[in-house]
Amino acid sequence: MTETKTRDYSETLNLPKTDYPMRAGLPKKEPEIIARWKEMNLYGKLREAGSGRSKFILHDGPPYANGNIHIGHALNKTLKDIVTRSMQMTGWDSNYVPGWDCHGLPIEWKIEEQYRSKGKNKDEVPINEFRQECRDFASHWVEVQKKEFQRLGIEGDWDAPYLTMRFESEAVIAKELMKFAMSGQLYRGSKPIMWSVVEKTALAEAEIEYHDYQSDMIWVKFPVVTAGGNDAEAVDQLLDASVVIWTTTPWTMPGNRAVSYSSRIDYSLYEVTQEGLPDDNWVQTGDLLILADALAGEVFKNARIEDFKQVRHVSADELATVTVAHPYRDLDLGGYQFDVPLLNGDHVTDDAGTGFVHTAPGHGADDFEIWMANAKDLEERGIDTTIPFTVADDGFYTKDAPGFEGHQVITHKGEKGKANKANIEALKQAGNLIGLGRLKHQYPHSWRSKKPIIFRNTPQWFVYMDRDIDGKDDTLRSRALNAIDNTRFAPASGQKRLRSMIESRPDWVLSRQRAWGVPITVFIHKDTAEVLKNETVNARIFDAFATEGADAWYADGAKERFLGSDYKPEDWDMVFDILDVWFDSGSTHAFCMEKREDLNPTRKGLGGDDYVLYLEGSDQHRGWFHSSLLESCGTRGHAPYDAVLTHGFTMAEDGRKMSKSLGNQTFPQDIIKQYGADILRLWAASADYAEDQRIGPEIIKTSVDSYRKLRNTLRWMLGSLGHATGEEVAFEDMPELERLMLHRLAELDELVRKAYWDFDYKRVFHHLFSFMTLELSAFYFDVRKDALYCDAGSSVRRKASLQVIEKLFNCLVTWMAPLLPFTMEETWTSHHGAASSVHLEQFPEVPASWKDDALAAKWTKIRTVRRVITGALEIERREKRIGSSLEAHPVVHVTDADLMAALEGRDMADIAITSQLTLSTDEAPESAFTLDDTPGVAVVPGLASGKKCARSWKILPEVGKDADYPDVTPRDADALREWDKENTAA
Repeated sequence: MTETKTRDYSETLNLPKTDYPMRAGLPKKEPEIIARWKEMNLYGKLREAGSGRSKFILHDGPPYANGNIHIGHALNKTLKDIVTRSMQMTGWDSNYVPGWDCHGLPIEWKIEEQYRSKGKNKDEVPINEFRQECRDFASHWVEVQKKEFQRLGIEGDWDAPYLTMRFESEAVIAKELMKFAMSGQLYRGSKPIMWSVVEKTALAEAEIEYHDYQSDMIWVKFPVVTAGGNDAEAVDQLLDASVVIWTTTPWTMPGNRAVSYSSRIDYSLYEVTQEGLPDDNWVQTGDLLILADALAGEVFKNARIEDFKQVRHVSADELATVTVAHPYRDLDLGGYQFDVPLLNGDHVTDDAGTGFVHTAPGHGADDFEIWMANAKDLEERGIDTTIPFTVADDGFYTKDAPGFEGHQVITHKGEKGKANKANIEALKQAGNLIGLGRLKHQYPHSWRSKKPIIFRNTPQWFVYMDRDIDGKDDTLRSRALNAIDNTRFAPASGQKRLRSMIESRPDWVLSRQRAWGVPITVFIHKDTAEVLKNETVNARIFDAFATEGADAWYADGAKERFLGSDYKPEDWDMVFDILDVWFDSGSTHAFCMEKREDLNPTRKGLGGDDYVLYLEGSDQHRGWFHSSLLESCGTRGHAPYDAVLTHGFTMAEDGRKMSKSLGNQTFPQDIIKQYGADILRLWAASADYAEDQRIGPEIIKTSVDSYRKLRNTLRWMLGSLGHATGEEVAFEDMPELERLMLHRLAELDELVRKAYWDFDYKRVFHHLFSFMTLELSAFYFDVRKDALYCDAGSSVRRKASLQVIEKLFNCLVTWMAPLLPFTMEETWTSHHGAASSVHLEQFPEVPASWKDDALAAKWTKIRTVRRVITGALEIERREKRIGSSLEAHPVVHVTDADLMAALEGRDMADIAITSQLTLSTDEAPESAFTLDDTPGVAVVPGLASGKKCARSWKILPEVGKDADYPDVTPRDADALREWDKENTAA
């Protein structure tokens, strides 16, 4: 007997076919895509495509050019790229021009370190030679970072970035500074500023970080020398007493000029009553001390006194009449014979200390403010209000600290000098020390040298915050606050944060005592200290800087060159302080945005058609956002931006700050090398960047797993579309399931567009990821595989499904292109051809008519029932009673009338992917499968009856009813007949 050979039906099935690889191979593929973008001039094509549209300007906050990029850079630049790509694809002309901050101390510090390692002295090198070395150093790192940023897939004008050290940039920065000078906003004054002895420069708040530090703390007596009042006995008591202060900076004692108290605090006169005190105790029996009542006990404890009594209350009115002696008055030091007034200050509290604050106006902001606020009254009382310069830039005392010259507060290595010890010994000698101790606390350090800083009074250049500019109440502070109110902040909390900083900030310190940067290009009259205001001189400076750079200021004959014949050079001094780098970066809107037509917003003030966004880390509320706001408001009257977007910091996987010592750092270069840039971008897009986010090996593995699921879904779509013919089915003729998917596209289109506008990228990613994995892969594609693989080519169901998959593909790939530009480019060109680019596309227009809430509500009920069925079949598979769901014939008991109505007319076997299925309204047996959250639905599993189709593997009684194709279902027989006819004809 001869066996009949069974036909192989695989060639008749429309199984997915695609060259799109399952394994992405991103580390190798991505550089190829970057090269392709460059070859096709993608950046130029994007600019052409955006021509004539309104501009969405993401102005780049300049990173610092002094090292490889870190994970924070990667997050920042990825977010910026998502902004520009998404805005471009939603109808804007969204150009991105990268920039770099190239001046300032970090670069200068690196060159000085190189000098020190070679035994060279910076001061012996011509300044412009030194500046050139700084320029070369910055140029090197600009090129390194440029390549690293491009490897992340950041699209922008990499051939023409802006640099703060370009000659034209330095010229504009100087011009912006001279605008402040011409409007009278710039002045030279002295204030206590944060000073790094190690780096020999003033520091801004943004350059400070806080670390634990052990300070010497002292309690000091200020003997009362005068007191007023009508009660002679009370006055005499005060004249025998001392006011007590507490400080953690003994070295500031030579700078003391006042003692501050608060009228809101209760004070009393206390007497030491303890007898038999040891000889080494600094407080003696009978001493009278004035202290805050809330702190007296703690003070006496630190003074080693157990027995004391409260003599009487001392009122604020009495304190206002008191003057005290400087603790060093009776020492033979000279210079401390002045009276020390008591001043009522809001900054004084009774939380710690004594209730009195040692006030050295040359060493603290609060001290300076209360001293200046009382200056007029003090002068009327005959008190000299001159603020002494007690500490030089090298940390040594000056002649304004008589008796302490030669002692150093902080050494050039950042170590504690001998100034504290010298002052403590002097206080002991004077008999005015009552307590001594150590305090470990958070103290400001330079973020570069990691060494403690000091507060010292120095001549600096400032911009007024509260002087009228162009009319009454038109101050820099008021302009900035108004601008903040007109700015969009994301998250909204950023507005309150920046506003509080502007409300309380002192005058803007612009000067730094360094060499690498843009100088403060003003002249001061030697006799009057007047700042020269002359547009012709300013123009000469600008022109010279534009062609020669800021080095022109330091060239031989510069003074004569710029002053010209209108002024005598011998009458004027050039200023050689340089501008704080925050002024440089705060001026980028002037020398980048306003100088480029493609970035310059066309508008009058804020609110025009074009839109400007600044995006940086939350620390830039006190940095770039802040300085840009002040610079623009001071020179233009409004902010340079319409919106401010901030992101948090990136922490290690364990939630701690990344550090080399902890070994918990994650480097973007390592992730890219192992997994590819799109994995890093997926992490950035899926994280809640508004808060501090975490990264590490396990988190990256989660991103890799998510990426794999997305790629597999895309690959299946491409495989299915490999059979697409382009034939379309009218919307009204489509099956409900296809119309349901189009409804979901309409919903997602609205969500995605809004989320991109809200800069909510995690919302975009998570909704698209959920849709692709749960609604497409696990539902729609799963249900439609049978129709797509097995239906005849003429099948309306199959045509409609392919048509919907095409629309799904185009929407999903374009929507995700800003997030995963490499993968979506590869995916797009796999379907649309190598000459195309998804990044030149717009988000597809999705008809509103596709929305059908009633249909969606019905299918929610259908899927609810389906979930119970698949749950029951999962158990059957696990118990090995069935191999696949096509072997099943479940009986589904639906007693919920609403759910049953939704199922009517539906092929539930097809939807549940079973060969057969029976619906029943009867009560289910107790053994039926149910889900607690779905009452009214129960499933009794059973086996399908009939023969197994050799083509579709369905088990049905009707298999074999078609004599021409005896081993398949009638549906498959029709498909085979059509396939055979077409292929025979071919």
